Amino acid sequence: MTDTAAAAATPLSVHTPSGATRGAVIVLQEAFGVNDHIEDVCGRIADAGYVAIAPHLFHRTGDPKLGYDDFSKIAPHFAGLTPETVLADIDAALAHASGAGFGPSAIGVMGFCMGGTLALVTAVERSVGAAVTFYGGGVAAGRFGFPALVDLAPRLTVPWLGLYGDLDTGIPIDDVEALRTAAATSSAATEIVRYPNAEHGFNCDRRPSFHAESAADAWQRMLEFFTANLG
Repeated sequence: MTDTAAAAATPLSVHTPSGATRGAVIVLQEAFGVNDHIEDVCGRIADAGYVAIAPHLFHRTGDPKLGYDDFSKIAPHFAGLTPETVLADIDAALAHASGAGFGPSAIGVMGFCMGGTLALVTAVERSVGAAVTFYGGGVAAGRFGFPALVDLAPRLTVPWLGLYGDLDTGIPIDDVEALRTAAATSSAATEIVRYPNAEHGFNCDRRPSFHAESAADAWQRMLEFFTANLG
């Protein structure tokens, strides 16, 4: 059971399409907070016709926008996360989508880095229509109090897409392939795409690891995936 009071207090960044709306997408942050990159992602999702909703998962520890060059500042915010508080914040985003008139089948979830991990968690623990993971860690060993992704993936019941870079030093290729195998045992349609020239964070144009070709392909695949699977 989630903390409804905590969920009610969760700050949300919401971007709304200027034209027709196709559904809603929950956007889960990197380890650096709901920063300018995540706001930009939300804007691009809205331009594609979806209400984009980013819950601020670090709001209990100051809601920072962290730089990409000082990883030492991340640890205190990671330490403040628990499964209960994370799911409460995601529930706040889902409640906003529901209040805007979208049922579970019309709500997607996507995330990057830590948010990529939590996108798969959300697809297992909550009612959504589809999920997309960009380079989510915690594949072989759980993070934030959740089980490892290889243990969660067999429980998927909705379509899931994983997007990973072969040059990601924190997520070995063997782990990615183990995740592919685990997800394939679920009852859902699942797919993993690997990018041979991409590192961790390849989608973020504010990071040195940005890889334009991989990012463009992954973004297009994500949009096509939501078009096909959100009803």
